[in-house]
Amino acid sequence: MDYWCVDGVPLANYRQGKNWPKTSLMHNILRDISMVEFTNVQLEGNEMRIAYSSPGDKAEYPAIVVMYHRGGFDEFTVKVCDDLADAGFFSAAMDLYHWPPLLEPAAENPFPVDPEIIKDITATVGWLSGRKDVDSNRLGILGHCMGGRMALLGAATHDVFKACVPYYPGNTFKPWSEDGPSPFELLGDIRARILGFFGNDDQNPSPEDRDKISAELTRLGVEHEFHGYDGAGHAFQNFVAPERFRPEATVDSWSKTISFLNQTLKD
Repeated sequence: MDYWCVDGVPLANYRQGKNWPKTSLMHNILRDISMVEFTNVQLEGNEMRIAYSSPGDKAEYPAIVVMYHRGGFDEFTVKVCDDLADAGFFSAAMDLYHWPPLLEPAAENPFPVDPEIIKDITATVGWLSGRKDVDSNRLGILGHCMGGRMALLGAATHDVFKACVPYYPGNTFKPWSEDGPSPFELLGDIRARILGFFGNDDQNPSPEDRDKISAELTRLGVEHEFHGYDGAGHAFQNFVAPERFRPEATVDSWSKTISFLNQTLKD
């Protein structure tokens, strides 16, 4: 999983130098280096943006719903969508910050609430199901950071998913709503196969959190496989944050991810 460069300069530096907002998709650069396209869907009077990337237009592809990290629609999220398309998966990432009050992902109290997250996932699945180039019987969900948490939540509340790939899913034990339940409390509703990745130096989720989630999934009979990486903390795949980025863990985890998705959604 290589990160993009423009004229030899990492794309992350372009954003920092030009001071683009976190939610900007930087059309002036991305149109030249990304396969991502954009659409909008109506949801309860709000317009929700979806970024999607397709391997082509000659088949019904398995599809992955991408739940983004706290950075929202940034270079990393778009790169994940493109890498999935390169591997033969239609990918779609929704913008969760369309509900009033409208917030930037990095703003104070940036997390969306669980009932709205569930509605957004439902709407995205519905949009995918209406596409002729998507096989709606072969759906997966993947996410990083808060997106990893939301991937577990989405898999627990939508039985259409056959694969779930959470990367370092923090705050899994807490509901993001007044009355819950948390993703941890919903693990028994998951019907998808799970492949999870964690940094052994991470504190949210910590190795103890990982082991607690794994033990609960085992108790519930949910098929899963977890991998931890020494010397890696939270967001170890995020090339936009060089202090967090761990190339070896990134390459290994992404290779395992694509192999898992191939086995689960293609074979």
